Amino acid sequence: ALLVPVKLADSTVLKVGQLAVAIGNPFNLENTMTVGFVSALGRSMPVSNQDTITSTYSIPDIIQTDAPINPGNSGGVLVDRNGQVVGVTSAIVSPSDASAGIGFAVPSVIVAKVVPVLIKTGEYVDPWMGISGTTLSPEAAAAMDLKADQRGALVIDVVTGGPAEKAGLIGSDRSITVDQGTTRVGGDVIVAINGEPVKSFDDLVTYLARHSLVGDKITLTVLRGGREQEVSLTLGARPEAGAETASAETPEA
Repeated sequence: ALLVPVKLADSTVLKVGQLAVAIGNPFNLENTMTVGFVSALGRSMPVSNQDTITSTYSIPDIIQTDAPINPGNSGGVLVDRNGQVVGVTSAIVSPSDASAGIGFAVPSVIVAKVVPVLIKTGEYVDPWMGISGTTLSPEAAAAMDLKADQRGALVIDVVTGGPAEKAGLIGSDRSITVDQGTTRVGGDVIVAINGEPVKSFDDLVTYLARHSLVGDKITLTVLRGGREQEVSLTLGARPEAGAETASAETPEA
């Protein structure tokens, strides 16, 4: 148990360089406090399971900190200088399984959304569109006769029978060569969700994680054939491990 009372803060107000305090039980040393700074914002944390070799889903909007975090810290809190919780520590990057100054925390805004559901029902199901995609690159934009500075989330694959297919979203249908590799193009480019701009695929995933629940109806603004149009979509529940999902080569939403 923590020895200090804490309040939940809105992690959206965080900035790189702000003080970050991690409180937890590293190596079973209860109620340990370490101090550092917010190192980066908007990281993604891949989620894997025992039924797949690679992960296609990531928890978005992760907070990176250099406050020392070690095994046993997971589930502890990351607080700001006012003692308000901005995140829950979850993972580290380390070649030695000890703190290397790179730790990650799930932001409080996602915790505040998920935890009450877990307490009430015992489980939380992520909202799901049923697509895989990527951030639109200048090369892909040029191949699709879009402006070179066009931003958005390019739809690569649409899951058969999923919410996106039912809504009529279109996946990519051809490939181009980029830097001695290939990338697929031709699908819908999502440029906004419920009026909020989408400049990257991570923006799309972040919006779903922060603001959406299974069963919500969302409005996507897409570029299709160079023309902007709106598509209504009702979010489904992310399939369990082993169910049919989108391409394993690109992130899912």
